[in-house]
Amino acid sequence: MDNYQNTNKARRYKAHVSILGTTQIHLRNPWTIAMWSVAFPGFGHFLLNKYLRGFTLFFWEIFINQMANINQAIVYSFAGDFEAAKQVLDTRMILMYLPVYLFAIWDSYRTAVDLNNLYWLAKKEDAKFNSFSIGNLEINYLDKRDPIMAVLWSMTIPSSGQLYIHRIILAAFTLFWTAIFVYYSHLLEAGIYLINGDLVRSNAVLNAQWLLYMPTFYFFTIYDSYVSTVENNKLFEDEQRSFLKRHYQQYRLNLKKTGKVDHMQIFATFEHSIYLESAISELEEHGIKNILAIPLNNREEERKLFDNVHQSDGVSLISKAMILAFLFSTMGAAKGFSWEWGPIIWGLIGAGIGVIIGLGIDLVMKKVIKKKQRLLRGKNSEVILIIECEDHQSKDVISILRERLAFGIAELKPE
Repeated sequence: MDNYQNTNKARRYKAHVSILGTTQIHLRNPWTIAMWSVAFPGFGHFLLNKYLRGFTLFFWEIFINQMANINQAIVYSFAGDFEAAKQVLDTRMILMYLPVYLFAIWDSYRTAVDLNNLYWLAKKEDAKFNSFSIGNLEINYLDKRDPIMAVLWSMTIPSSGQLYIHRIILAAFTLFWTAIFVYYSHLLEAGIYLINGDLVRSNAVLNAQWLLYMPTFYFFTIYDSYVSTVENNKLFEDEQRSFLKRHYQQYRLNLKKTGKVDHMQIFATFEHSIYLESAISELEEHGIKNILAIPLNNREEERKLFDNVHQSDGVSLISKAMILAFLFSTMGAAKGFSWEWGPIIWGLIGAGIGVIIGLGIDLVMKKVIKKKQRLLRGKNSEVILIIECEDHQSKDVISILRERLAFGIAELKPE
């Protein structure tokens, strides 16, 4: 059951909430999408919520890579053994691989551009969509979650971040393939040997063909969970803003001091959150009907480095960091088979170097080159709530507002 059934009369919708997840159209950098397709065909399409196309390209990549031994050839190439790389490759499969690989890059870029254009049209049309879905197996609803928490869960095991933000389809898919990659690469077994100081056995037990999938796969799940959390938070705010304008802006009050004020007027400020709607609902249960909600357009300020549950603009320092992390960690793991410390340690070192370089590039762009502006989205007032009530109701009103985490409360008493 959904809290709203689309009439399908609108031409375009910004989002759809179902028990399997929240699908939405939002602005994306086409070059970032294309780079994830370069890293692994299908990943760019997953970011665009194009699951069927993404699954097709992902399975094709695994099938061809395994048949042609591409990852093993990469390891030999980084070790400088080009003859071995030539011997291990199946040239028949390589010729089948390249056209699909290039198509994945081109199509993800093209689709990102198209969806950006559709986003502006959908935003202008502003068609209503459901924000709550409940079924026999699951419940999904728009809410605000912490992007940093999504990253931390994704760092423990791929798919945890997707489960945290209710991307059920991608979470199940990534969890299944995490088990496959870890099992066949012998990554955990090698990690145990490494922890116990047996570097030789750790390197020997690893399967290079399966191991090289892991860096790209791991950092993609981190990036996807972070970006999806940020965009879901923004969608929640937009939906709540529209709800308040539709239902709580019919009331008009007179603030002029020329005459006598007959009722108590209480002012409160909130950020966009579920607590705001809870406060309004509880006030209405107490018989208070004169409620005015005014969403604010906050002033512009230099954008923040990192997003969190209270502030998110989707352009913080993670895109380049994650892309370079998978690139350098893959290179480190491939080269590590011929270096003393082995592929695990060099893969981790490569990941760290990639993150540092990515953060450094974004920091320079922020501080020196672009100094992009963004909307202030810190823990600041985003909605003004004005309640008119009888004098004897004021204590209950103020108590409700405080319990629901109002930032500030003011009273205008009757004269």
